[in-house]
Amino acid sequence: MLLAILLPFLSFMVRGKVLTGIVCLILQITLIGWLPAAIWAVLSLNNARADKRNDRLIKAMRENKR
Repeated sequence: MLLAILLPFLSFMVRGKVLTGIVCLILQITLIGWLPAAIWAVLSLNNARADKRNDRLIKAMRENKR
């Protein structure tokens, strides 16, 4: 989470979203654009974590049905 706030573009790069990371870096280069880039990276990270949690929950529910 700290990485997403301090270096938003790197947060995308680490997760394998290179093109998104480059766009975020271009946005982050401007002083005004850094704040939206940081918010975008944090929200994206939270969404990715929520998707992973939901996938685990769905998998556990399917295993319990059997």
